Amino acid sequence: MIIYGTALLALCHLLGIFLGDLLGKLMGVKTNVGGVGIAMLLLIFARLYMQRKDWMPQLTQRGVEYWGALYIPVVVAMAAQQDVVAALRGGPVAVLAALGAVLVCAVVISLINRMESPEAVAAAELESARVELAPVQEKRHA
Repeated sequence: MIIYGTALLALCHLLGIFLGDLLGKLMGVKTNVGGVGIAMLLLIFARLYMQRKDWMPQLTQRGVEYWGALYIPVVVAMAAQQDVVAALRGGPVAVLAALGAVLVCAVVISLINRMESPEAVAAAELESARVELAPVQEKRHA
């Protein structure tokens, strides 16, 4: 069911916020450091793992895809709230941290894309097309 996709997102979000707070404490700052990004990565890895184990029904997968697509605008909106000018005045450490985060994200996204085989992607697209066409075919035969 689609609600399971939402539950998976909620679990990943709570774990990401916890890990972001923990990372902030380890870095000596009193704020969440990358909790939303960590949650998004957890959601991606959980989806890939569950698909490989064949634990994710089609409707659950749609719920995860829906929230995964909405997550990026949420991250952008949250980043827009940050005080970029204050970060730049904070010195080169803030700039280096931002560049490092972008580099790590690019590498992780590249690795995730390479983990999925072309055959699995094609099979998922074919299954999605079948699910979408099933109601149309039923109406024709009725």
